[in-house]
Amino acid sequence: MKLRPGCIFNFLYLDRVHILLSVRNTTVLLEYFKLLDVHDSNTLNDVQFFYFLRCITDMSKAQIKTTFNMFDWRASGEIGFEEFYMLVCIIIANKDKMEQQFLYRHSRSIFDLIDMDGGHTITPAEFYAAGFLFNIKGRTHLQMFQDYSGSGGENLTYNEFKMFIMALIDKQESMNEDKRKKKQKQNQPIKDLLSQRNSLLPL
Repeated sequence: MKLRPGCIFNFLYLDRVHILLSVRNTTVLLEYFKLLDVHDSNTLNDVQFFYFLRCITDMSKAQIKTTFNMFDWRASGEIGFEEFYMLVCIIIANKDKMEQQFLYRHSRSIFDLIDMDGGHTITPAEFYAAGFLFNIKGRTHLQMFQDYSGSGGENLTYNEFKMFIMALIDKQESMNEDKRKKKQKQNQPIKDLLSQRNSLLPL
């Protein structure tokens, strides 16, 4: 999932400690929500929700439908501000490449969000269906998901889910470190040339 350029959410950021919006940004978001709520019902229906996400993200129709079902916590056919706030935080976390930090910090809420059947476990199908929200996709992540299922089946309990998220963060940090070292190695010849040139310059 990617945020389209030009929309207001490109200029909102999450607090680095709590991975949530500041009070000021939350106030901005509330005013934005009120503008979308043309029926003055303090909720968004599925049509409003669809066009909102269609305008600001590259989500497909199927992904938007899945997202609506996930965030319709009360099964009322409408999304309130609380759910809207959580969704926007996820979108901004995606924009700032903080998806896994958000997952870890709010693991209980995300677990309940993905557990759409209310079975207190996350099935591979539920995980696969919701993965796009956090840019988690592909066979590697699915295999990791299955590796952390120690409850006697393929499903993850909450504690297993939290361990899985920690493994994702460790893997991402390892990949970032490898990229940093590779970039450092590529830049080294240039640094050596500059150093040699500087040593040859007259004082």
